[in-house]
Amino acid sequence: MIVLHSIQKTYPAKGLEGPLNVLHDINLHICPGEYAALIGASGSGKSTLMNIIGCLDSPTSGTYLLDGVDVSTMDASGLCAIRRDKIGFVFQGFQLFQKLSALENVEFPLTLRGLPESRRRPMAMEALRQVDLADRANHRPCRLSGGQQQRVAIARALCYQPKLLLCDEPTGALDPYSRDHMLSVLDNLHRDGRTILLITHDLAVAGRAEKRYLVSGGSLSPAP
Repeated sequence: MIVLHSIQKTYPAKGLEGPLNVLHDINLHICPGEYAALIGASGSGKSTLMNIIGCLDSPTSGTYLLDGVDVSTMDASGLCAIRRDKIGFVFQGFQLFQKLSALENVEFPLTLRGLPESRRRPMAMEALRQVDLADRANHRPCRLSGGQQQRVAIARALCYQPKLLLCDEPTGALDPYSRDHMLSVLDNLHRDGRTILLITHDLAVAGRAEKRYLVSGGSLSPAP
């Protein structure tokens, strides 16, 4: 699913400062259906690596194959299409529309794709059922707990069947109970065959994944 080979990321020089080398010779293989975690502190290069994996940025050099497609040299338009078709994003801040119901939030990406309501409504309800929130479909985010809002965000990422579920610090804004419940949802999705990449600084959260990698000083290595 994910193959990174000799990935480098360097930002151009600014003023009197020289080029900034952020990622150094990154190699990573994640197979379809695997659950992996990237662990790293602030400034480790973790966010830059996540942006490349999520096709939000391109490497300076190296090769990145996502689901067999070489995305490392794609332009902005190509990367946008890959994100739309192959990656479901789950972020720490939920990023839900406060004036829309849970169901309408999950439907939103399908609306952008031009799907009629007769198709998108059942798909959105099925995604909510996968995260145990079908009974909250008509609730707005303000009437949901933090953990429930995060599960709506997961359902939104799942609704169009992406190849990769990319979760960036998804537990950072949650209390311990909501965190554990949300991680159980990810466990269940993994058992159902989803490919999940979890980015976190929390070792306990990363421990739920079957593979763990440490990002430190712009380099990547296996983590215990």
